[in-house]
Amino acid sequence: MKNKKALYALLTANAISQFAQGISMLAIPWYFAKQLGEASFFATFYAITTFATLFWGLYAGTLIDKFPRKNIFIGLCLISFTVLSIVSSYGFYAGAVPMTLVALVFCFTIFNYNIHYPTLYAFGQEITEKENYGKTNSLLEVIGQTTNVLSGAMAIVLIEGIETNAFGYNMQIEAWSIQKIFALDACTYLIAMALIKSIKYTPTVEKIAISKENAWVRLKEGVQFLKANPLIFTFGNASFSVFIFVLISTHLLWPMYIDQHLHADGDIYATTKVLYALGAVLSGFFITKLLKRMNTIAAIIILMSLATLAFTVLAISQDIIILLGLGIFFGISNAGVRILRVTYLFNHIPNHIIGRSNSVFQSINIFLRSAFIGLFSLAIFSDGSNIIWAFVIAAVTTAISITPLLLFYNRLLK
Repeated sequence: MKNKKALYALLTANAISQFAQGISMLAIPWYFAKQLGEASFFATFYAITTFATLFWGLYAGTLIDKFPRKNIFIGLCLISFTVLSIVSSYGFYAGAVPMTLVALVFCFTIFNYNIHYPTLYAFGQEITEKENYGKTNSLLEVIGQTTNVLSGAMAIVLIEGIETNAFGYNMQIEAWSIQKIFALDACTYLIAMALIKSIKYTPTVEKIAISKENAWVRLKEGVQFLKANPLIFTFGNASFSVFIFVLISTHLLWPMYIDQHLHADGDIYATTKVLYALGAVLSGFFITKLLKRMNTIAAIIILMSLATLAFTVLAISQDIIILLGLGIFFGISNAGVRILRVTYLFNHIPNHIIGRSNSVFQSINIFLRSAFIGLFSLAIFSDGSNIIWAFVIAAVTTAISITPLLLFYNRLLK
């Protein structure tokens, strides 16, 4: 691999910032659900935030294809450090972070996700030879999810605190305040920025002259590409459904399900996230072996079917052990589909238009997520065991999205 050092530096920088970011994104939903008792407010706020990113995601795609991806990462790290530092400093000064500022950090992070990850994948494609796309995407998933395991484990300690007796020694770690968690998050962005700044690489794809047109014209170029390639458009949207509902589950449904349906504590929520990440790591290691036995489309259909089954079991269960076990299944299916999906798109979409094409997929994804989050924020879903109907809806929708992959199976292979 020509740009091995550059790729490893990118992966390391992403892992460092993702570690503290993961703790924050675990702490915030639980902070609203348990400590503030504002699960319904958080659900509504999450729906509004997600819908707002619909417009930002479209614009972000044009930026990814216009500016050097390395410079975008440096700018993101600097802005993120500034926002987290200001909120954290205010928390230390006032003794607590107001609910509105906690919500602001969550909102900012969601907006950050919508340019960070598309830039990460576009940069990965830019510095990777075509024959190594699958390996690179597996690495991105394995390292990213390993970081999620570590951040989830740390979140268990920091959200609830820990007191144990090990080898005759009493060990006690007090729960961290939300401002301390934000401060840790801010520091990691500085380290990530320094690593990304040091990256040197030679692009492995042919450089295309950057369009000088405005953002609207550049966005239309991405839409026109997908319009000329309807099978790619169909595949890109159908294969996104598992990600939609897993993301909604991790940020919204699981905290409500654990608190109101299982009547368990925050350590169960964090443990479920850790097991989910472990499943994703396993998927990253074994997905290439799976591909030796079957094609990409068949593998995606099987993994999406696994997710459908997991949502169904979650809806009919009221057992903590089953939830923890299903966390692994969700990790395996979601990460597997993501790796296979991105690799397929890398092989069918040129690098100079990947950002704009992905922004179209992302915008449709955001619209659907907003609709489902808005639905799940209704009072009926936050009322005890009624939360299970959210997982019924997730199972049915995921099953429906498999249909076009089956209908166009042979054409997608060709």
